[in-house]
Amino acid sequence: MANIKSAKKRNRQNIVRRARNKIVRTHLRNAVKGLLEAVESNKATEENLRKAHSILAKAASRGIIHKNTASRKASRLARRLHQAASA
Repeated sequence: MANIKSAKKRNRQNIVRRARNKIVRTHLRNAVKGLLEAVESNKATEENLRKAHSILAKAASRGIIHKNTASRKASRLARRLHQAASA
């Protein structure tokens, strides 16, 4: 447990940030999972892909995930969607 005043404040800030990041990360995972399920059931659309890309980009810009990770995930999602559409 922190004894110094600034360390106590830092702990409080970390708790708030962790909660905020968890919300965004959960939203991101749900969007990706929803798109993948839609691809499996042949109900995915370009609109779903755009929403997932947007959520990935926002998470990357907020520093919740690395920008290269967001780019990689977006690319793989697009590839899955287009492969399913062409098949």
